Amino acid sequence: MKFRIQIILATLFAVALTQRLVAVQPGRYDWAEEIRTLSRPDQLPRYRTGCIVEEISSYDPTGGNDDGFSGRYSYIRKENGKLVLADLKGPGVINRIHTPTPTCDTISFYFDGETTPRISLPFEDLFSGKVFPFVEPVCGNEIGGFFCYLPIPYEKSCKIVFSGEKILFHQIQYRNLPGYDVKSFDTNNIPADVLDEVRHTWKTPAIPANARVAGSRTTLEPGKEIILYRSTRPGRILGFEIDGGTSFEGLNKDVILSVRWDNDKTEAIYAPLQDFFGYAYGKPAMSSVLVGSKDGVNYCYIPCPYDQKAEIKLIYKQRKGVKQEPLRISSKIYHSDKKRDIAAEGKFYATWNREINPPKGRYYPFADLKGKGHYVGNVHQAQGLVPGMTLFFEGDDSIRVDGVMRIHGTGSEDFYNGGWYAVMDRWDRDMSLPVHGALDYSLPMARTGGYRLCLSDKMSFENDFYFGIEHGPEKNEYPVDYTSVAYYYCDRAPSQHREPTEELRTVYLPDKHTFYPQLMDFNLARGLKVSLDDYVRTEVTEQSGKIRINLSEIPEGRYRIYLTYLEKSTGADFRLWQRQNPITEWKSSRGSGAVREKCPLGEMYLTPQTASLTIEIRKNGGAGTFDFECLCLEKEGNQADITR
Repeated sequence: MKFRIQIILATLFAVALTQRLVAVQPGRYDWAEEIRTLSRPDQLPRYRTGCIVEEISSYDPTGGNDDGFSGRYSYIRKENGKLVLADLKGPGVINRIHTPTPTCDTISFYFDGETTPRISLPFEDLFSGKVFPFVEPVCGNEIGGFFCYLPIPYEKSCKIVFSGEKILFHQIQYRNLPGYDVKSFDTNNIPADVLDEVRHTWKTPAIPANARVAGSRTTLEPGKEIILYRSTRPGRILGFEIDGGTSFEGLNKDVILSVRWDNDKTEAIYAPLQDFFGYAYGKPAMSSVLVGSKDGVNYCYIPCPYDQKAEIKLIYKQRKGVKQEPLRISSKIYHSDKKRDIAAEGKFYATWNREINPPKGRYYPFADLKGKGHYVGNVHQAQGLVPGMTLFFEGDDSIRVDGVMRIHGTGSEDFYNGGWYAVMDRWDRDMSLPVHGALDYSLPMARTGGYRLCLSDKMSFENDFYFGIEHGPEKNEYPVDYTSVAYYYCDRAPSQHREPTEELRTVYLPDKHTFYPQLMDFNLARGLKVSLDDYVRTEVTEQSGKIRINLSEIPEGRYRIYLTYLEKSTGADFRLWQRQNPITEWKSSRGSGAVREKCPLGEMYLTPQTASLTIEIRKNGGAGTFDFECLCLEKEGNQADITR
C-alpha cells in the first residue's frame, strides 16, 4: 500500500512538473518582439520564467559611496590597456545601459568570442541618436542621465570594452535566457519599423484600443466610498481614468484608491490616490506612458487581468477637525472579456509605503514580495528631515531575487535614469519622460523624487523579491520621509497592506530652509556684478547695488533669517530688505577673512506676494565686494529638531 501511494505521488508530481515545463518552454528569441515590449503594454502581465535579471554597475562593494567617483569599481579587469566593463555569458540580452558620465572614448561590444567588435562607437554616441539603431526614443538623455533601452542580444557571450583610461558611473542591466535560441546582435537584421512603433507609443499616453468603456459621474462625500467599477465575470481592466479636476491636489491625501481582484483577502491596490498616480507633495508630477496625470485626468493604462471578479472604488477618509468638501468625480474604466491565462500571466498589484524617519542602518523597502511574478516599476517621493543638500539621494538601490542580490545601483537618481542632483540643467527640477523622470527637486524644501517603469527590463522572480533603497550616502543614517508605490505582477495578493493613517496621508512641510548658491533664483538691480562658485560673489560697480532672492517655494509664515558670509579686507556694507521695508540696518562685511557662519539678521513674514529677500550692498570707502554662501530661514515656533 505504501509503495502504491509513493507511485501515485511521484506520478502526480511528474504530471505537475511536465505541465509547468510545457507552460514555460523556452523557444526562439525574437529581437523584434523584445523591443515591442517597450510599446506593447498588453505584454506586461506575461511571466518570464527562468529568465534571471542581473546588473553590473560601478557600485562600491565596501559599502562606501565611491560608486564611480574614482573609477576604482567601474571595471572588472584590464585587457591591453583597456577596461573590460562586462563579460557576460549567454544566451542573454542587455536591456538597459545607464550612465550620467559618457565620454568620447570608444566603447566596443564583442560577441561570441569574436576578435572584431560588432558594435564600436564613442560612448556618448550610444545615447546621442546619431548612430542607428541607437536612436530616440529608446536612447537619449535628460535630467542628468543617459539611457539606452535598445535590446542587445548575445548567443554565447558579450564582452564590453572601454578604451578610455577612466570610466565613472554606469549600470548595465541584462537578462539570462537559458535554453533559448538567441542570435547575437546584428545591425543588418534590425527592422526599423519596430523603433517607429515605440516612438509612436511613447509620444502620448495611449488609451487602450478596442475596449469597452464603463463611465460614471458621481459625488464622493467625506467618510464615504463609491464604486467606480464592478464585474462578476472573468476579464481584464485595460486601463482607467479618474477625473476630479484639482480636488485631489493639496497637502491632505485623503482619497484612497482601492482595487480588489477575485476572492483575494487583501486589496490589489490600496494607496492614496495622489501617490498611486505619481503626485509629488500635493501636485500632479508624473505623465508617463502608462500611469500619471495629464490635463487634470489621472490615468492608468497598466493591464490588469483577473479570473472571476473585479472591483475599483474610491474611499474618502475623514480628517479630524477639518472641513472636507464633497468631490465631484468622473471616471472611465476600459475593459474586455479576455480571460487571464493563469499559467502565463500574473495579476497586477501595487504596494504603498511611507516611513517618516525610518530606522538607522536599514534600507527603506519599496517591496518585499512572495510568490511568482515580475516587478514593473515604482514611484518615489524623497523628503529630507533636516535642512541642507539632498544627500539622502546618494543612497544605492539594492534588489534581491529569490534570495540572491542581483542588482546593486550607484545612487538613487541613477536608478531613475538621472544624475547630478543640484546641478543646473541636470537633476534640478521636475521632468516627466515616457518611462522615467524626476518628480520634483527643491534644495530649500530638501526634497525630490523619481519614478521608473520597467517594460523590457521588468524583473522576474520565482519565489520572492525584495527591493530597498538607502537613505543617505552610507549606512542609512540620514533622517528622511520616504513615500513609494511599487507596481508589480504576481500569482498571489500581498498578505497585508499598510494603512494610510491621517499622519501618513499628510504632506510634510519642513520649517527650516537652506538656499545654496547653486540653483539660487535671484535678480539683480543696476550697480552690481555677480559671479558664482562656492559663494555668491558680488562686486559693487556703482555706489550701491541690489540682489533679490526669490523665496516662492517656502510656505507662508514668520521666519528668522540667517546668512553665512565672508568677512574680508575688501568687504562692503550690506543690509536686508523685504520689498520696500528694511529688515536690518547697515552692517559691515570688512574683516580679516573669517567666515560668519549662519549669522542671525532679523525676521520676516512671508506671503505669496512678499516671498523674496533683497540684499542691498554699498561701497565702504574703497571696499566694494560682498561674498555670501547660504541663506537660511527658520520658521518661528518650529518643530523639535530631528538630528542625525
